[in-house]
Amino acid sequence: MAMINGDVAPRDVSPPLLLRWLRLRRNKNSSRPITSSSAAAASAQPDVLRCFGDPKAAFDLRPPPGCLRSSPAAAASSREEAGHQLLRRTKIDLVVSANSAIARVGMAALMNGFASLQCRAMLHVDKGHMQASGMAFFNLDRHTTQLHISSAVLCPSDSVESHMQDTIVAGAYLCDEEIVRVVCTEGPERVKELIAMGASFDHGEDGRLHLAREGGHSHNRIVHSADMTGREIERALLQAVDNDDNISLFGHHFAIDLLTCQSNGEIYCYGVDSLDTETHKAVRFISKVTLLASGGVGHIYPTTTNPLVATGDGIAMSHRAQAVISNMEFVQFHPTALSDQGLPIKPATRRENAFLITEAVRGDGGILYNQSMERFMLSYDDRAELAPRDVVARSIDDQLKKRGEKYVLLDISHKPREKVLAHFPNIAAECMRHGLDITRQPIPVVPAAHYMCGGVRAGLQGETNVKGLYVAGEVACTGLHGANRLASNSLLEALVFARRAVQPSIDHMVDADVDPSLATKWARPMLSVSLRDSILSDIIDKTKQTRMELQSIMWEYVGIVRSTNRLKHAEWKISDLESEWVEFLFKRGWKSTMVGVETCEMRNLFCCAKLVVKSALARHESRGLHFTEDFPFLEESKRKPTVIFPTHIQELTWSSKPLQKQLQCK
Repeated sequence: MAMINGDVAPRDVSPPLLLRWLRLRRNKNSSRPITSSSAAAASAQPDVLRCFGDPKAAFDLRPPPGCLRSSPAAAASSREEAGHQLLRRTKIDLVVSANSAIARVGMAALMNGFASLQCRAMLHVDKGHMQASGMAFFNLDRHTTQLHISSAVLCPSDSVESHMQDTIVAGAYLCDEEIVRVVCTEGPERVKELIAMGASFDHGEDGRLHLAREGGHSHNRIVHSADMTGREIERALLQAVDNDDNISLFGHHFAIDLLTCQSNGEIYCYGVDSLDTETHKAVRFISKVTLLASGGVGHIYPTTTNPLVATGDGIAMSHRAQAVISNMEFVQFHPTALSDQGLPIKPATRRENAFLITEAVRGDGGILYNQSMERFMLSYDDRAELAPRDVVARSIDDQLKKRGEKYVLLDISHKPREKVLAHFPNIAAECMRHGLDITRQPIPVVPAAHYMCGGVRAGLQGETNVKGLYVAGEVACTGLHGANRLASNSLLEALVFARRAVQPSIDHMVDADVDPSLATKWARPMLSVSLRDSILSDIIDKTKQTRMELQSIMWEYVGIVRSTNRLKHAEWKISDLESEWVEFLFKRGWKSTMVGVETCEMRNLFCCAKLVVKSALARHESRGLHFTEDFPFLEESKRKPTVIFPTHIQELTWSSKPLQKQLQCK
């Protein structure tokens, strides 16, 4: 989570490239923020509708009070005169007052924050840990190291149009073409900014960037730093942040819920409540603008490449704040996570998150075999190992079920040893720790939950239907990925939209007012430390057990291959499980506004799991990552986004209700 405080003219920093602000296109489809309106008003003004396609054609899981309507963008007339509000600390807990906020767990917020140096000061608040020295930040786990960036125009033989086509084909033609063009066109400039910032990527013998190829790509266009690209980007961004005196970092802060109020039918976000997990105090951030960059929902499943912090916090908070959610059925399972069961030396303890075997291994010529060393991908798709991830994951899943095996094998040992070790040093080292030499032996792999293609519905500037709330990265559903993410497009999307959200955020800050008394109007969260240790211990144990049960339900009933019957069973089982858990808590003295990390994460996991199931039940076709046995084919008439609109608060369970009541703005 990050907070921007103040709004003044940009100051000189190096490199100058970073201070060139995005010049937004002022047209009806780009710079206008999304707002909500009545159905009557929306239907009466079809020329100003922007609902990511035909709003009436979307899967309306609950009739909305209206569609999402475009409104004129705020005009910033005097940014230099914008007020700078100081931090203030109360005796009970910390209240941070700011002009703009960005909630983060991911790389997108770093890019947004650094680009937002036009503001006087920034507060960076994070769920995990941060170290100014050494840059170990929010659990920089191995899962982040193997993410790469796709960028077409960095290769002379490639083109924006080719990158767009690959993206749309991988997305099963559900992608928003305008969004795809924006990302593919602006992406290379964002990569150049990273290089100017100090990010180091691999170069070939000719001195140019070495561009790799991954599944679904028709050209070599993947910018990488060996097999640790994500870590290198994070390092460069964090170093830039750490070197800037305008940015203050708050580690170990868990975001609980967004603070919202309503005025004239519009919902406004004015910050977030958080829990300092070290001091066990509630911290309230009051702000004009909030940007969520909180990552995905991987831990609704038992095996995921995501770190422990990926519990769907941003999506759940946004849903509770009445933001529109979209395409949650499209959960990407990475086809090749390391299978510990197939390693010569098994890990001593169960991994917190699965070790990812990057897509680039297959892009470099890796071949998939079953345990009888029979190559099988050609039986499923002409593109073989270079087919998109959804195809490869389903093919592996089918092999495992047919043969009753626990893993398949990915072999790169036929490639020169020096090349393998140079391109995949992190993978080679991890496998060698467990007695496997990838230059001589195949790697045991199995699919694992990896990426959420859906999320909080966002416009071209990362704006949502909640005024003052922006999203970037995996938490957002921009329309880029459609029904399946093309390999390495996620980092590109995060960088592009984090940057695009800067100017609209500044515009909103200039026009928006924050009532100083707001900080005290919302009731304060109650701390769970007020309970007896024995009761709190029982609640934590019960929550851990419930978490595992939820993950088991999601894997068994809402996995790679689905059916209507299994999805309905999942819906019932999740509902019963949540009711049982909530009853257990409240019988032991838990209150509806009480907070603790384990219980808050559990609420978010329940909320996101239900959104996935609800979206999956609504899609009566098989498209991209959503495959159902009852509707096994693509249906052109169903080529529309799934949209979940806000629900009446009375109909929601505890996990879907905000802890704070929505206020009426002045």
